[in-house]
Amino acid sequence: MGNVERCDRTLPLNEMIYHVRRDATLRARWLTDLEGIAREFGLAREEYEALRDKDVRRLMDMGVHQYYIPQILRLFFGAAQNTNSSPALEYYKRAYPAETARALALQARLEGRRG
Repeated sequence: MGNVERCDRTLPLNEMIYHVRRDATLRARWLTDLEGIAREFGLAREEYEALRDKDVRRLMDMGVHQYYIPQILRLFFGAAQNTNSSPALEYYKRAYPAETARALALQARLEGRRG
């Protein structure tokens, strides 16, 4: 999935997330004026749409830093429900179905050994 070498340091979205995470005013606008914030930071339409859609795979493929993906999802969903059924995790599962299937199969095998 993630690979820090694939990060595009020139991507406006990376800069935007860096600042949003540190600025309470920007965080307050996140859920009400995401498109406005995106315009202010010069995001391309493709970046904005991937962000708006919470499309983890597209975000990773376009060069968003892998550390920022969970930060982005926390901005949308908060951090209170960090469980295996959280909305944020569901976006990862949708983005990486094959990897999710392998992880769940491994988990089932390991639990079968314990049981």
